[in-house]
Amino acid sequence: MRRITLAIAALSMLLSCNGRPDTALLEKAGHNAEQANEAFARSQKFVEGWLSVSDEQTGLIPRNLRGDFYWNAQDAAADNYPFMVITTFFTDKDLYNGRMLEMLETETRLTSCLGACPATYDLRNHELQDNPVDTSNVIFGSAEYMKDGLMPITEILGKTPWTARMISILDDLHKLVTVAKDIRGEYYGNSQVIEVNGDLLQVLSRVYWMTGEEKYLDWAIEIGDYYLLGDKNPADSDRIRLRDHGCEFILGLCELYAAVNTARPEKKAQYQKPLHHLLDQVLATGRNEHGLFYDEINPATGEVLKEHLADTWGYTLDGYYTVYCIDGTEEYKDAIYKIFGNLNQFYRNHDWEGNMDGYADAIESALNLYNRERSEEAASWIDSEIKVMFSFQQDNGIIQEWHGDGNFARTAIMYALWKTQGTHVTPWRDDVKWGAEEYKGGILLSLTAGKDWNGKLYFDTQRHKENLNLPFDWARINQFPEWFTVERDKKYAVTVNGETTSHSGEELASGLDMSIAPGETTVITVRKK
Repeated sequence: MRRITLAIAALSMLLSCNGRPDTALLEKAGHNAEQANEAFARSQKFVEGWLSVSDEQTGLIPRNLRGDFYWNAQDAAADNYPFMVITTFFTDKDLYNGRMLEMLETETRLTSCLGACPATYDLRNHELQDNPVDTSNVIFGSAEYMKDGLMPITEILGKTPWTARMISILDDLHKLVTVAKDIRGEYYGNSQVIEVNGDLLQVLSRVYWMTGEEKYLDWAIEIGDYYLLGDKNPADSDRIRLRDHGCEFILGLCELYAAVNTARPEKKAQYQKPLHHLLDQVLATGRNEHGLFYDEINPATGEVLKEHLADTWGYTLDGYYTVYCIDGTEEYKDAIYKIFGNLNQFYRNHDWEGNMDGYADAIESALNLYNRERSEEAASWIDSEIKVMFSFQQDNGIIQEWHGDGNFARTAIMYALWKTQGTHVTPWRDDVKWGAEEYKGGILLSLTAGKDWNGKLYFDTQRHKENLNLPFDWARINQFPEWFTVERDKKYAVTVNGETTSHSGEELASGLDMSIAPGETTVITVRKK
């Protein structure tokens, strides 16, 4: 780590404990800077690797490099491309405003089939793969592209052309399906009906608040009524898939519950008992001794159908935590701490799926919940397992040559935003390193550069309010958690190397002008006035 060159007098003014400078906090921020830098740099390298294998004619990336040379909505579009978009927003604005937008325009033009809903596009023949159109595949791919890809872009970046693509798909998808009941085809996990309905519940619950349009909540309620107010409650079924492709449904019902809690409390009252029945039954029958979920269970009998452990345990618990926030059910929060207390002892270097994606989902499981319930055990486990995930990356930037590579960047960017407390810089360079730690209700940042750097330092805002207008920040799959956020109309004391000035939250969100000289450490503290 670079030698800290900040004068002791200034450091004493910034950090003091019983009159003595607390250099440990500054060192921790510096260590966070190294960790965040690696995460950003690896994500940028991932983008460059995949762009190098894109189709020459269209510029689109293939589903994988193992023979599936086509662009499809549920994989290439949903899992890989969106996190190239998000990465370049932070690391390469030219790519973000150039190639990334061009890819969106191209896939919209080439793949939109049933209205705006996308179909699979063959990159060898340069035509739609299915003739006649496979409606089931279009429905499945549309739901996945919205929930896994376009929604995360919207949540972190706000309303962009990707948001418009999502809304257009959603509106035209309603012409094809309301409650999915028969999605035909070979899909991994054989849970496509549940997965589509779970995707829709998540997207609709958020889009309703984002737009204020009742039609989206009406559609979500139609799905919720089907499962919670009739005889289709999954708690009474003979199979629930608790890993990816199935866990989305439990969270989807919990997100609908959060939406109607404020918007339609009479509907929330109707859902409360059947939803708790489902959650309680899964807790009672679906976990091992350490609190982790099995892949599949028969909740009606308590039989474990697949004893393999779900790497997406946090995705399911996101729903539990949301219901805890509404109803105060302590058992739902306790389920998180049970896992947190066992991660370091039993699940370091655990083989979740035999690939990088298992580590990505497990790390995100912990990170999103740690954002809400702090645990040193969870924090140290995340730091340990991110190193394992990073080790999968090849020298050319590509990870494992399939669409799941995008999840590497998704997790890496989430990790970097934790280590920087939601701040980012423009222009990004791999020699510019910044990290942050919580400090007296605000944050402390440490910034260094290998050569002269002039740019802006941006601070995060309450995106769940600004971008989605949610009534509260309920836990969501693939969200990028908020750490230190500024309120645009509030005042903040900003101290840079001992000199304090006042700035509005709007100014901080719009970016502070910064200059960093090589070999020196710039120290910044930000606190609400």
